[in-house]
Amino acid sequence: MAERLGFQAVYLSGAALSAASALPDVGLVTLTEFVDEVRRITDATSLPLISDADTGFGEALNVERAVRLFEKAGAAAIHLEDQQFPKRCGHLSGKTLVEPEVMAAKLRAAVAAKSDPDFVIIARTDARGVTDFDDAVRRARLYLDAGADAIFPEALQSEAEFADFAKKVQAPLLANMTEFGRSPLLDIPTLQSLGYQMVLYPVSAFRSALRAAETTLKAIKQSGHQRDVIPQMLTRAELYELLGYQGYEERDRRYFGL
Repeated sequence: MAERLGFQAVYLSGAALSAASALPDVGLVTLTEFVDEVRRITDATSLPLISDADTGFGEALNVERAVRLFEKAGAAAIHLEDQQFPKRCGHLSGKTLVEPEVMAAKLRAAVAAKSDPDFVIIARTDARGVTDFDDAVRRARLYLDAGADAIFPEALQSEAEFADFAKKVQAPLLANMTEFGRSPLLDIPTLQSLGYQMVLYPVSAFRSALRAAETTLKAIKQSGHQRDVIPQMLTRAELYELLGYQGYEERDRRYFGL
């Protein structure tokens, strides 16, 4: 759907992947679960995939293996965060950070492990929600020196902070526009004007899909039928067209000489 609508990339969110397994975003999803999902997504679209990689699933040597697996699965980029394990959602309290040098070592390992020079390593810092804004800037600069290709400042708290961070950190920047968090929901032209090249909407479609599912289930439970919510659904024809069903049928007939 994202590809057809003209988006330039897709994103695999650790929060969404956790929620899809009925789990909170507290580091319970494993590396192999992430990589399996990357494989499914990259099979479904030709768009480049940016994937959450949490804290790298361990220390520097674990990050090496993670990068190799993400790259082989077809991801175009990952982001690593500087939280201690077990991590927390970036917009919640209770987070703790690793020492900046520990994160820098992980980033050096990530850069050394990649075989494709175009595979992008994004360093995420959660310092704004744990220490302060200036620490986030200091860490970002250190992470760039360690080899990160781009910086993801999590949970900045105002448009002015987004602007100030972009002025102080000269690098490709990623903004997270997750709902119900600490950051204002800025639009793409504003973020672009401030100096951000990538924008995440990590759980937006998932939240909308869950609300739609709840609405449908309520309608069935309350009225004993789904007729009132049918206009909100993809039709059978639309779903089959999205999945390329006709192509499967045609190839199947051709293989049997029909």
